Amino acid sequence: MTQSVYLDNAATTPIRPEVLEAMMPYLTADKFGNPSSAHTHGRAAKAGVEGARRQVATALGCDAREVIFTSGGTECDNLAILGGAFAARAAGRPFRVAVTSTDHKAMLAAAHAVEHLGGEAIVLPVDRQGAADLEAVDAALAKGIGVLGTMWVNNETGVIQDVAALGARCAAAGTPFHVDAVQALGKIQCRMGDTTATFLAVSGHKIGGPKGIGALVVKNREALESLLHGGGQQWGIRPGTENVPGIVGLGRAAELAVAEVGTTSAHVASLRDELERCLRERIPDLVVNGADAVRAPHVSNVTIPGTDSSTLLMHLDLDGIACSAASACSTGAAEPSHVLIAMGLAHDLAASSLRFSFGKQNTKADVAWVVEILPEAVSRARQVAGALGR
Repeated sequence: MTQSVYLDNAATTPIRPEVLEAMMPYLTADKFGNPSSAHTHGRAAKAGVEGARRQVATALGCDAREVIFTSGGTECDNLAILGGAFAARAAGRPFRVAVTSTDHKAMLAAAHAVEHLGGEAIVLPVDRQGAADLEAVDAALAKGIGVLGTMWVNNETGVIQDVAALGARCAAAGTPFHVDAVQALGKIQCRMGDTTATFLAVSGHKIGGPKGIGALVVKNREALESLLHGGGQQWGIRPGTENVPGIVGLGRAAELAVAEVGTTSAHVASLRDELERCLRERIPDLVVNGADAVRAPHVSNVTIPGTDSSTLLMHLDLDGIACSAASACSTGAAEPSHVLIAMGLAHDLAASSLRFSFGKQNTKADVAWVVEILPEAVSRARQVAGALGR
């Protein structure tokens, strides 16, 4: 009988019952008010927002006044990179940003937007394990950077970037530093004190919270210029009526994620390691990308030569397995992962890769089902590729 196995938790996670319970009063007539209103209904909504702000601040080890709620990780990255670049330009510093080549498209696209506006974007190279080239970082900082950004945990490979080393270099150069911690929170120890970050981003739906909500920690407001203009909510950094249910959900999800990070990390690491061990036995030429790097415990990215990831995904989905290809579909045609290409993989190998990502709800039975199904899917995919002369 076909099982249902969800191994795409790096894309999104199911909302936790505890989070939904916390949100429900703000989705009904109980606490529906606008948090900017001065009456009873508004004050009740405002209390929910500020309570969640304190929860996020406690989870990340920062001051509650530094937490700015946004619509998610993409907005956080754009606000930090573009807003940091605009603030640098206004202060007479270089209108120039730097990001790492394996960063999320939100980071890379924001950096390229600076170019379109007359600035400069430096895309920093990485080594074959995905670690930033520190010599290139030093060269960029010596040139003068308005803001430098990186991902703490890569969303495709799970590789952990050395944010402490990068942050120290930025601090020495007097350069604002942005850390995308969307895949870090709840998976590894994730505290502002572990970095010298000026900005740090998290997102609700990666930790059992709702979609469409995130938070940016802003340590230095003078290093950031708002991208939106309106009623002045959230100190004018991100104006607009707050998404109260989403904010409350993010606060509860962050609280739970940090409280359970030790047990969750150990659980998903054991599943990931078992999957990789068994698949290497069954598919000898399978390669785990970033295997020699320090990785977060919930992501496994594998390359299977002689296959096509879209074909494998189709076969796996028919057998009830949800995972993802390390590729993006932007113009109607699947393109190899920019992350794997930046790490030195050839295009055909990058296009033969899968990402499995685990959550607290996954079990050993899920791993066993993948190990049973994937080798046969690989065999069929290779037969198709051979018939097509690939």
